[in-house]
Amino acid sequence: MYAKGKKKGSVRFSISAGQGGKKVALAGAFNGWAPQAMRKQKDGSFACSVDLEPGTYEYKFIIDGQWVVDPDTNAWAMNAYGSFNSVARVE
Repeated sequence: MYAKGKKKGSVRFSISAGQGGKKVALAGAFNGWAPQAMRKQKDGSFACSVDLEPGTYEYKFIIDGQWVVDPDTNAWAMNAYGSFNSVARVE
């Protein structure tokens, strides 16, 4: 994920309904890895916005209790548990 802006701004995270979740949240380095609930959209996807300063942030989605990487990005980083986190870059 890549977002561009000069100062702190709202970055929208979303995941498609094709992931089959009823309860979806976002967690990342920007919120202390505390799951933040995402709202279901009219098209069935889930989305939320987070105010972020420019920088690089690792994150994951939690779908019905399962932690998953963002299927719409190929920017990942290995985490301390031997799996991957998605990476968002904000400029």
